[in-house]
Amino acid sequence: MRVRSRAVVATGVVVAVIAAVGIWLVVRQAGGQLRLPLSLASRTCTVQADGQVRLDADQMANAATIAAIGVQRKMPERAVVVALATAYQESGLRNLSGGDRDSLGLFQQRPSQGWGTEAQIADPRYSTRKFYAALKRVRGWEKMRVTDAAQKVQRSAFPEAYQKWADESEVLTRALLGEATGAVACTVGATPVMRGAAAAAALTRGLRLDWGLPEAASPAELTGVAVPADDRRDGWRYAHWLVSHASDHGVKRVRFAGLEWTAKAGTWGRVGDATENDGEVLAEVFADA
Repeated sequence: MRVRSRAVVATGVVVAVIAAVGIWLVVRQAGGQLRLPLSLASRTCTVQADGQVRLDADQMANAATIAAIGVQRKMPERAVVVALATAYQESGLRNLSGGDRDSLGLFQQRPSQGWGTEAQIADPRYSTRKFYAALKRVRGWEKMRVTDAAQKVQRSAFPEAYQKWADESEVLTRALLGEATGAVACTVGATPVMRGAAAAAALTRGLRLDWGLPEAASPAELTGVAVPADDRRDGWRYAHWLVSHASDHGVKRVRFAGLEWTAKAGTWGRVGDATENDGEVLAEVFADA
């Protein structure tokens, strides 16, 4: 009886290990495609630009940062599509604290493979810059399929997995690079994470780090920032970035080119002449309580 019991236990352990490996393989293959039901997942942002994508606040903020850093590094639009598709697959556009072996972050980069220290990779801006630098070294990546270009950088066990995120990534890229008007709309909770001067300072710092912009001015009539825009495309890039970071930076409203997004409504609406404030994007943060 004792020998038989040990055999049963051993068999159970083997089955559990096989099941765990199987679950990991399924999750790895599906990437961010395995989603929670709508009632459980907080999907607070809608992106519409010749297609529609829905993300939660964290995903939206990470996507906006990936796009902005691509522009700052003078990467072509195609590179942003590849980067977003890669982060979609590797992390579901989330800055993960762990993963397979020592992988972590948006792109599941591994310290042991020379991507940087754990602390560096955990910084979304650092990991995004490293991805673009690696992509730039791939000869002919511009003419490759999204999944092939991503695979040249990532060397994944599932090389075709990135392609399923190409359409969503193209929608996000069009919106976040300013090719669509009022394309990013997020609903923000009633209790902002940040308020007042701290929120305005965080916005200014984020704009500098993501876009490489100089210090933004603080308009006298509101607590927030004013971002100069050379043209409408730049204006919508900054406006969509500000809305994308509204939840984590306490943004109350964003106004550009006669349109205004508000945290209360969660949508864009007209507020005057279409040429109003064409030269700058205005963002107001929640005042100190």
